[in-house]
Amino acid sequence: MLKRLLILCAALLALAACSHDNGSNTAQPTAPTAASSATTAATATSSPAPAATAAPAAATSSAPASSNSTAAAPAAAPAMPFVDNGKWVAGKNYFVIDPAQPTSHPGKIEVTEVFSYACPACNAFHDTVDQIAKGLPADAVMNYLPASFRPDENWPLFQRAFYAALALGVVDKTHDAMYDAVWKSGELASYELKTGKLKPKEAWPTIDDVAKFYAKYGVNPQEFTGIANSFTVNTKMKRADDLMKAYGVDSTPTMVVNGKYRFTAATAGGYAQSVELTQWLVAKEAAGK
Repeated sequence: MLKRLLILCAALLALAACSHDNGSNTAQPTAPTAASSATTAATATSSPAPAATAAPAAATSSAPASSNSTAAAPAAAPAMPFVDNGKWVAGKNYFVIDPAQPTSHPGKIEVTEVFSYACPACNAFHDTVDQIAKGLPADAVMNYLPASFRPDENWPLFQRAFYAALALGVVDKTHDAMYDAVWKSGELASYELKTGKLKPKEAWPTIDDVAKFYAKYGVNPQEFTGIANSFTVNTKMKRADDLMKAYGVDSTPTMVVNGKYRFTAATAGGYAQSVELTQWLVAKEAAGK
């Protein structure tokens, strides 16, 4: 019986997402215990919203939301030939973004994860994203777009932290560690890990708390907070929000391929299918289909 329950939990987790909707109809995420972030429970799945009908003014080819590649590119995987055998269906497994949005890596096929460090479903999914990144061919690049649409769970703080860390060149060293600081140690958690209850706002982590975390990786805390509160970071946050609207993203994690297609683990059918669908869409782009 216990084995069946664990299998069921794993299946539900694979389809979970943190919703854009912060109203009363959205379930709150259940925080994991400090020792079990791999079994993080998440909010109810939300289907992706229809793609935006017009590109926002901020999302231009001169300055898309960001060039957010975190780690140094791993050895490229062999390019896959594009074969359309009907397995992946537009409007069911993935959604066409109309109009297509400009990317921040000219000459490359850009694979973007829309995420938040404060999203429990993103925490559960980020190992899969690492697998996706390692499996990209030489003509593709991994990109990250931090979401802020759950201010009721302190997400804007983590969006700001990501862009400050990106400006300081430490995201490659801290990306996975930030998830651990929220969902394992709890040092940057807005939730009580043992009870799963949201902390009072006065107990939420602040940008100074985040600066202390990044100090472990050689960042000067004063420099970090200065950059985090800068006009440049504020502008990047606004552009990220605009680009997410243009993508039609309403839940995290969401994967976007080359500004043209988006999908979630739920629409793909699970974690393993998310890897496969990403590879297929990259091959589709490479083939010009």
